[in-house]
Amino acid sequence: MSNNRELADYIMDQLSELEEVRNIPMMGGYIFYYKERIFGGIYGSGFMVKNTEASKKHMPDSVPEPPYEGAKPMLPVTILDDRAELQTMVEEMYPELPERKPKKKNT
Repeated sequence: MSNNRELADYIMDQLSELEEVRNIPMMGGYIFYYKERIFGGIYGSGFMVKNTEASKKHMPDSVPEPPYEGAKPMLPVTILDDRAELQTMVEEMYPELPERKPKKKNT
């Protein structure tokens, strides 16, 4: 993959059977959402997901590392080319992900 845009497109294609997956560009990378909960992103070192019981179960070979300085460690995705496994992992991660905080309304 030559750039983050191509990688983001590839990830979206790998997850195309899941509904409600989207990504947004952020600081040169991408943040990925499933049913409006952040599950991972593309950072300098590649595609990483949150460190949850489900992600550890599906990628026991993945070693947590912070995606950028000062960040919580995340898991580099080692199953990107296994479409079915990747989709199952994201679905199983969903209940473990924090809900998106509602935007504060200006009063």
